[in-house]
Amino acid sequence: MKIVILDGYTENPGDLSWDGFRELGELTVYDRTPAELAAERIGDRDIVYTNKTPITREVLEQCPGIRFIGALATGYNVVDIQAAAERSIPVCNVPGYGTAAVAQFTIGLLLELCHHIGDHSQSVKAGEWSTCPDFCYWKYPQTELAGKTMGIVGFGSIGREVGRLAQAFGMKVLAYSRTRREEYETENCRYVSLDELLASSDVISLHCPLFPETEGMINRETIGKMKDGALLINTARGQLIVEEDLAAALNSGKIGGAALDVAAKEPIAVDNPLLTAENMILTPHIAWAPKESRQRLMDIAVGNLKAFAKGSPVNVVNGVGK
Repeated sequence: MKIVILDGYTENPGDLSWDGFRELGELTVYDRTPAELAAERIGDRDIVYTNKTPITREVLEQCPGIRFIGALATGYNVVDIQAAAERSIPVCNVPGYGTAAVAQFTIGLLLELCHHIGDHSQSVKAGEWSTCPDFCYWKYPQTELAGKTMGIVGFGSIGREVGRLAQAFGMKVLAYSRTRREEYETENCRYVSLDELLASSDVISLHCPLFPETEGMINRETIGKMKDGALLINTARGQLIVEEDLAAALNSGKIGGAALDVAAKEPIAVDNPLLTAENMILTPHIAWAPKESRQRLMDIAVGNLKAFAKGSPVNVVNGVGK
């Protein structure tokens, strides 16, 4: 097998090993590949791995030797899976590797919204505590989570783990999902409609995939259904939110605060209205990035290729070879 990894740097900036792939074939790794160079760099290689470099119908037409496409991620919207299926090319993703990491980061964002720990630390370092006439001060309201309600949009493995952690803080959980599984409902966790979730939640956290029906789901209309002062967290996909509408809601106070690890365009555009919005926390798509979760990603991605080589592909997202 001739294997090419088109954009490996974010998965492995140097602290992991590609040896699992090298054991399976001739390996070429690029840190980054612009879209216009994808076909050239794939060339005659039959195994292609990508994270964010698009594998379009045009790329597939120019590279007829491709037999397998692997996503170095759970999301696979950068791959034209229909065009791949037409050519009998399985597309395999990496599910489940970041459940603990993303859930932990989600709660970290929530706690930062509640306490602005980083801002207060900077304030102390700037000398504001040393010159304060009182023994303490706070520059932002402090929020207690116990007794509040978290609405989780998308109740897959990450959403459920976020729900479990939220309940540990004494929160009640409302879940909205395309599928409902009774075994996940408890006294403090139940499925509801999206409208009920929006109207009843003090905190809303997004964990659903990006599909045509979920794109822009947080917009002026749905924000209008939320509680005044509700908090919004997104560690899923930036395109779930109409960013102009969220910025307006933050600046008006309708949304009490938001914490986003993703943006509709990444890296974030310099004119993105969220950069100057009130009570806004932004991080550079790092919820998935602990070394432990990236190692799991690597191990699963290698396992996907091993399974394909044995004729029994796993984690196939386009139905080929299942």
